[in-house]
Amino acid sequence: MIPRYLVDVELDKLPVVDKDVIVIGAGIAGLFTAIRSSEHNNEVLMITKKSLMDSNTRYAQGGIAAVISDEDSPDYHLQDTLIAGAGLCSQAAVDVLVHEGPHGVRSLIKMGTQFDVENGEYALTKEGAHSQRRILHANGDATGFEIVRALSETAIANEKIEVWDDHFVIDLVTQDGECCGALVQKSSGERLYVRGKAVILCSGGAGQLYRYTTNPEVATADGIAMAYRAGAYIQDMEFIQFHPTALCYPGAPRFLISEAVRGEGAVLRNIKGERFMERYHEQLELAPRDVVARAIVAEMELTKSTFVYIDVTHESPEMVRHRFPTIYDYCLKYGLDLTSDWIPVAPAMHYMMGGVKTDLFGETNVKRLFACGEVSSTGVHGANRLASNSLSEAIVFGRRIVKRIDELPPLTVTPHIAKDADRCAASMQAVVERRLKLQKVMLRYAGLKRDGAGLRKGLEELKRQLPIFHYALTQREEYEFANMLTCALLTTEAALNREESRGAHYREDFPERDDDIWRKHTVLHRTQGLTEERIDDV
Repeated sequence: MIPRYLVDVELDKLPVVDKDVIVIGAGIAGLFTAIRSSEHNNEVLMITKKSLMDSNTRYAQGGIAAVISDEDSPDYHLQDTLIAGAGLCSQAAVDVLVHEGPHGVRSLIKMGTQFDVENGEYALTKEGAHSQRRILHANGDATGFEIVRALSETAIANEKIEVWDDHFVIDLVTQDGECCGALVQKSSGERLYVRGKAVILCSGGAGQLYRYTTNPEVATADGIAMAYRAGAYIQDMEFIQFHPTALCYPGAPRFLISEAVRGEGAVLRNIKGERFMERYHEQLELAPRDVVARAIVAEMELTKSTFVYIDVTHESPEMVRHRFPTIYDYCLKYGLDLTSDWIPVAPAMHYMMGGVKTDLFGETNVKRLFACGEVSSTGVHGANRLASNSLSEAIVFGRRIVKRIDELPPLTVTPHIAKDADRCAASMQAVVERRLKLQKVMLRYAGLKRDGAGLRKGLEELKRQLPIFHYALTQREEYEFANMLTCALLTTEAALNREESRGAHYREDFPERDDDIWRKHTVLHRTQGLTEERIDDV
């Protein structure tokens, strides 16, 4: 029911732009991979639908996880990641991450990233489910912004990298199972065919599927949806990570209160002022995120509240302001003082563990198509991402993608897009209304807690939106909604299929983890439908 292409177009009638490598998206994945690719003598085009500074990376507060300290080791990092991933990590992928991550961090430093230093050494902090202090951070709690600043400056100054801001990639163009480029629309509405020997999806996640999210507005699942339409395998879409502590205050957006705040000693209290995590997990506030998020929801239900508190007032005001300047200043805008007030928080959609399935070199089953960062499913995160592993994953697999691209032969196929049946005009207002309805459906039926009856009802409501694919779409908002609907359907279908609770996927009707039956991946394909792959078979 989801068409191969969102629009009708004849490629031979469009202007053509040729590049060696096409990077769709920005953030740490897009920027780092583009820079490394240019160093291999490739002409690179970066396409962003807003700007280089608009991505999930920019808002990453906590930091980047890598083995830096002599007291730490790759084996410790691997074990922590496997435990958090709840049995669904690819040990080979995690092994790559923990051994190549430190090299990637050194590359970021060479590209101008300035991590915080204390007493002449890099300052390291600890976050939930990490056994060691291995999180590098920058400007206290503005790590992502610092990384994007450094990489953006490097990319813009690079003559081999061309950046197109405010352009929207409508679809990937394929022929005979090979990705040949992308169909792109300018802000003016003009369309182009961009052709290249490799396309790298770095388009981020799907936070806007949910009404409450820490993600920016650009996180509308575009990369996953266009890869699905192009015939790529989509893996583990049921695993959606809700961050336990997003600001929950009237008039304020769901601003992230970093896990690093708990790593530095903050505690959680219910509205009665009681610390409660000891009733849920031995690691208390530093338990895996899914555990903390569900514990918070349980306390909210017990106390009939819409939030709990995070309390770091027992730490010195100087330390709090120095370590968390961004969070401190943001809360202060709403009359909340992190050094003296308990801050109201609640879970919000934060990160997507699933995505476009790749191998250990970021390559998909569609030749010449690669995926990097949150849009990808490399096997690193399993059923629940370990805090601060995502930035490491992006640079480690970005470097590997560039190596694989060097081995590609020149592009020789000539693609064409067959026209579909005539499409009727769409109502823009209807799309806006549908987007809000979709977010409410996902929050209600495919959120932090799920059950079979709710997921089936959610699927029914989502399927009522399918006529959008028969419309003649022309605007960015319309394409975004079509992509969001695609990923909402994939997420809900995968969640309904997995009849167990594991990691970030919690079924109230199947509350136990079942390794005998469900230690396997959910894989979705546009023509093959839903299949499963046991971990032992991968």
